Amino acid sequence: MSLYSTFIRPLAFRLDPETAHHLAISSGARLGWASNTMRAVTRIDDERLSIDVAGLHFPSPIGLAAGFDKSGMAISALAGLGFGSIEIGSISVDPSSGNPKPRLWRLPEDRAIIVHYGLPNDGAVAIARRLSTTKLPVPLGVNLVVTNRGAGAPPLNADQIIGEYVAAAKIMAPHADYLMLNLSCPNTVDGRDFFADQGHLDACLSALDAIKLKLPVFLKVSPLGGVEAIERVLAAADSRGFVSGFMFNLPPVKPEGMNTPEKIWRARPGAVSGPPAAALADFCIRETFRRMDRKRHVLIGAGGISSAEDAYAKIRLGASLVQLLTALIYEGPGVVRGITKGLAELLARDGVTHLREAVGVDAA
Repeated sequence: MSLYSTFIRPLAFRLDPETAHHLAISSGARLGWASNTMRAVTRIDDERLSIDVAGLHFPSPIGLAAGFDKSGMAISALAGLGFGSIEIGSISVDPSSGNPKPRLWRLPEDRAIIVHYGLPNDGAVAIARRLSTTKLPVPLGVNLVVTNRGAGAPPLNADQIIGEYVAAAKIMAPHADYLMLNLSCPNTVDGRDFFADQGHLDACLSALDAIKLKLPVFLKVSPLGGVEAIERVLAAADSRGFVSGFMFNLPPVKPEGMNTPEKIWRARPGAVSGPPAAALADFCIRETFRRMDRKRHVLIGAGGISSAEDAYAKIRLGASLVQLLTALIYEGPGVVRGITKGLAELLARDGVTHLREAVGVDAA
């Protein structure tokens, strides 16, 4: 039993989940000065794990998913935990307070959470100013989304939605190593289905193509719709040279087979993050890897990664990079080093001399 699971987690779980989250971020913001010392202790230097993706060097494939540090408050300390990359956001061009509270719930029986934050963030201008004074030892991804102005706000038209992505990209690109376009937020009305329309997706990619971004861009898309939806996204991206790869979001529906009794989660809005999200994510990774142009595109896998075995499974299905978030809540900050070290051991067990050799071996 770790110090975290024995002492810290029981105390944190006495708090409201969002309060505990804010405490974690504020603590991280104050610990930025110690990030280099922290990373010297936590990082795993193993050439088998380092990988170059879209012109960027990742010292390990284990990254922090967007949603933990929404406004880039604690990125130095988070990098100090030993991650191979940090992704922040989702960030919108204008500030947003997100959805009404409560909007975050724990499901301990599934080691999962229900998330209904609704994209609260400080807005692109304030966050860009914050990032301008920070340099990380690992790639920094910035996740972009349309502003959630609340249920009472008038709906945006297609040009306005696309315009917000373009405006946010212009502001954030100088401060990021890559951009992740969140085209499928499960917790806002405008963000959920807009890009299921092929015309909207094409128009957004055309508008972004026109501003000639100089950094890799990934598309975070819905995991719903099966192979047909995957092929629609691939068709839209094939003619856009700036698109480097894909990632799948959480679905807006509750997954089947959860251990938590249905009466606990039935009436709670939001998406389930953690192990229950793994099966659908794995399906999407495998089917996309089978169909995509592997010379141009890569996959970032997420959904239920709590162990080295979970990360390795997604890599073997086709992901070149993986991200975690919920595992930090249940396993604590030491989970990053544990997964990274365990992944190296799994490669050694299987006689794999480098991570890239394992990508997609189980996708056939």
